[in-house]
Amino acid sequence: MTEVSEYLKNEREQEWRLSLRGKMKNKERTQIQRVSMSEQDPGKRNTDFTEVNCGLSIEEARMEARRCLDCVNPTCISGCPVGINIPKFIKKIEEGDLLESARVLKETNTLPAVCGRVCPQEIQCEQACFYTQKLKKAPVAIGHLERFVADFEQNSGEMSVPVITKKNGIKVASIGSGPAGLAFAADMVKMGYDVTVFEALHEIGGVLKYGIPEFRLPNQIVDAEIDVLEKMGVKFVKNFIVGATASIDELRKEGYEAFMVGSGAGLPNFMNIPGENFIGIYSSNEYLTRVNLMNAADPEYDTPVISGKRVAVIGGGNTAMDAVRTSKRLGAERSMIIYRRSIEEMPARNEEIIHAQEEGVEFMNLHNPLEYYADEKGRVCKMKLQKMELGEPDASGRRRPLPLEGSEFIIEVDTVVVSVGVSPNPLIPSSMKELDVSRWGTIKVDPDSMHSSVEGVFAGGDIVRGGATVILAMGDGRKAASSMDQYLKARSLD
Repeated sequence: MTEVSEYLKNEREQEWRLSLRGKMKNKERTQIQRVSMSEQDPGKRNTDFTEVNCGLSIEEARMEARRCLDCVNPTCISGCPVGINIPKFIKKIEEGDLLESARVLKETNTLPAVCGRVCPQEIQCEQACFYTQKLKKAPVAIGHLERFVADFEQNSGEMSVPVITKKNGIKVASIGSGPAGLAFAADMVKMGYDVTVFEALHEIGGVLKYGIPEFRLPNQIVDAEIDVLEKMGVKFVKNFIVGATASIDELRKEGYEAFMVGSGAGLPNFMNIPGENFIGIYSSNEYLTRVNLMNAADPEYDTPVISGKRVAVIGGGNTAMDAVRTSKRLGAERSMIIYRRSIEEMPARNEEIIHAQEEGVEFMNLHNPLEYYADEKGRVCKMKLQKMELGEPDASGRRRPLPLEGSEFIIEVDTVVVSVGVSPNPLIPSSMKELDVSRWGTIKVDPDSMHSSVEGVFAGGDIVRGGATVILAMGDGRKAASSMDQYLKARSLD
């Protein structure tokens, strides 16, 4: 906070306003090494839930911003699902106008501090960066800079609130307060609509709150961004299950004219192997929700969670990494990732894999669980594993895991977390028989408009995709908002 206060003071004296752009040749810019963000010590951070990444200093951010070449054709923008004007916000950092940089971000991104932490920039905007595509060098650290600017604004006490057009009095609803629902709500309220977000749980944020641990995404960061939405006029209703508390038809009778379904993919998948119902075997959703949203790690709360000394997490995605790293912080002596492919095929972000390794997580790649065993009290105590080898690529493009005959063996475990994917939340589809859904339970939509088969009902995020990133869900929410606006305006002309 002191650094931010001093910077703002200097900024007002125009000490920091002198831009280097125009004084620095592009060749000089390309010689600057990409910034490396500092992190908490692994031996300490794996015992608590403090955030791992420490962010950039003002000097580090401005130096990294100087690497941006301000391309004539900024391909980084096309790599961003919400269309952030990336060169513009980075240029504002270089010029020292950090609050203006934050305003540029918020023109298209409702949750910049969130996205700067959890979005896979390495396969989106940074992959499309000129450095990556043409120079074969490390890209501009767009994600680090996004996080820096958003955090700077939050710490400045001068959070900007986007401009709202004249209110039109038309009521619309977002079902779910995850990334898709929040992005939708922000765009709709900007256009003058009366927006209400209905959330089934007792806190706003959806997967941002229940699915992502605080050592990756602190709750206060999410809350600060939601606070801006409230100041914009978005209304939030908690503990309200659309499809149970009230149906969409009942909400129509209350004056809501259109709906955005962003209810996510909260139905966990299991492997259907013997013993999967023993005590101490969780889905990753349940395990993380108990800790992240219901404070099971805090002795002041009585939320029950079984997290023993030998914890096995089945899976190789980001959620599996979140679960196994959480188990370390809950006191596990042996935290294991069990994944049937090699580490190269893991879908988790490379940063998450590295962080888990640094924190002492054991990776048992090319292994697959076959059966669980319980003690006399019905609690899991052992599991049977089989070694695997990789064959030819399958439909996913990754090499297919094949069992090695006679390679089975037993290990001791007292907690198992199954993280092998999720399925769409079935509540809305089951309460609307006329809704067209796929065989996987996802809501079918027109990909250009996000409009479902039901008049006035749009959908996006995991309920459509079946599982995706925060930023892709936000892109869906923005697209649904634009289409809904056109739909409602066209209907008013009929």
